[in-house]
Amino acid sequence: MQGKILRFDDVRGYGFIVPDNGGQDVFVHANDLLDDKTAFEPGSSVEFEVLEGDRGLKAYAVRLVDADDASPKPRPEPAEPVRPAPPARPPALRHTVTVQDDDGMCDVLGRGEFRQELIDMLLSDLPELTGGQILLLTDSLTLLAQKHGWVED
Repeated sequence: MQGKILRFDDVRGYGFIVPDNGGQDVFVHANDLLDDKTAFEPGSSVEFEVLEGDRGLKAYAVRLVDADDASPKPRPEPAEPVRPAPPARPPALRHTVTVQDDDGMCDVLGRGEFRQELIDMLLSDLPELTGGQILLLTDSLTLLAQKHGWVED
């Protein structure tokens, strides 16, 4: 398959690919990249193979299409054959919030820190969401938080 990198965090080691032929975004882990992980930026064209993982589609054997090194690289075989995903069930949210300030106040996060917390929570608790859905939710919730003064600009 071919697509473009939607988002890739080389520090955390994962991201998402938007397939050129449409469909849901595909999760990609740094261990499945055939080129230097720092070269994968939003908008980069890639070729990849897909398998159905525990949490949805997962890319492997991912390489940059426009990479300077055009020499062929071996493509690893998937660990298991592609199988249909099990029926979806409601996710069990794993994030809890506790307030321990004596004055009943909470810290106000910066906009970037708030967005990163949201993205991490959505990836962890709702892995079936696409990258586009995560970005839309993050944008909407950030605007709501700014409107109520929950985050700083």
